[in-house]
Amino acid sequence: MINARQRFGKKGEEAAAGYLEKNGCTILEKNYRTRLGEIDLIAVDGNVILFVEVKTREKGGAYSPKEAVTPAKMRTLSRVAEFWLKSHKKLESKARFDVIAILSDGTTSRIEWVKNAFDTRSY
Repeated sequence: MINARQRFGKKGEEAAAGYLEKNGCTILEKNYRTRLGEIDLIAVDGNVILFVEVKTREKGGAYSPKEAVTPAKMRTLSRVAEFWLKSHKKLESKARFDVIAILSDGTTSRIEWVKNAFDTRSY
């Protein structure tokens, strides 16, 4: 059974996917899971593969959604992204890590797309 927090996060992920599509991206995977971890969205922007972490928070919270992407999360995303690239024979492809930060008050949301939010050398 899905709780209110999970429902809120899922709604944010759907909003992020729609936002990326409206901005010319193609969604390849949603909630890609392996034993190594999960990536919320995998998309293509032109010739670049995007590994996207979606962070949805309520307005007025203690910290911004972007601050929730910790060094530990970056390491997990990097490992899962490498696994995806290997398993899809795309190791030579251009790729980047983006964050979609969503602040919501329940009725309206503000979406910020942070391109190239980190690289594998930043943690």
